[in-house]
Amino acid sequence: MNRTVLGLMLSGMLGGCARSEQPPPMVAPSNVLVTTSSAQPPTRRSDQQINVSADIRKMCDIDDSDRAPKFDFDSTQLAGNDRDILSQVGRCFTTGPLHGRALGLTGRADPRGEAEYNMNLGEARATSVRTYLANLGVDGNKMSETSRGALDAIGHDEDTWRKDRRVDITLAP
Repeated sequence: MNRTVLGLMLSGMLGGCARSEQPPPMVAPSNVLVTTSSAQPPTRRSDQQINVSADIRKMCDIDDSDRAPKFDFDSTQLAGNDRDILSQVGRCFTTGPLHGRALGLTGRADPRGEAEYNMNLGEARATSVRTYLANLGVDGNKMSETSRGALDAIGHDEDTWRKDRRVDITLAP
């Protein structure tokens, strides 16, 4: 019986080596929720924002004071408002007054998750914004992204945590 079990194990191992299987598909890290959808963004109040620096808002004539771009909680998917503001930023950096200039993208999170999770989530949020801007024609070599995770978070309840969850867009030196 032991020989039979051993023979089956060896044939399974050898058979597995001889097969030409496709590599497993790439998946997002299990600690970062990445969502995609063609559906309209939800109308509920969002939990994140993209923060466009004052100098970019001024030079690009972007007024986002009454409609800061939003993400959904624990997500990297851009909502409709995000796309509108980012389209304005994209135009400014491709054909507008900041054409050819570099920009920095800093992803952030609130302090409630584990440190590594928050760093990964901040990075994924910055990458989401970078991808969107690159699709609008912003030179990928002119964008840098980083994550601060929850390192600078100051929130202590839902209203203040909302301010911690964002992507900051700044002019790079």
